[in-house]
Amino acid sequence: MSAGEKAKAKSEQIKGKAKEATGRAVGNERRTAEGRMEQTKGDLRGAKEKAKDAFED
Repeated sequence: MSAGEKAKAKSEQIKGKAKEATGRAVGNERRTAEGRMEQTKGDLRGAKEKAKDAFED
């Protein structure tokens, strides 16, 4: 997995968790959903990179 893509995936996951927690704390369902979506995006990016690495080996 390229270091840049791995870092992007992790940062999306972290930002998503923070956004989701903030949304829950203030009762904003839209922000909570956006946070979950961002986490999922980071998870998918990481999975894509792991799959690419598996095929390169």
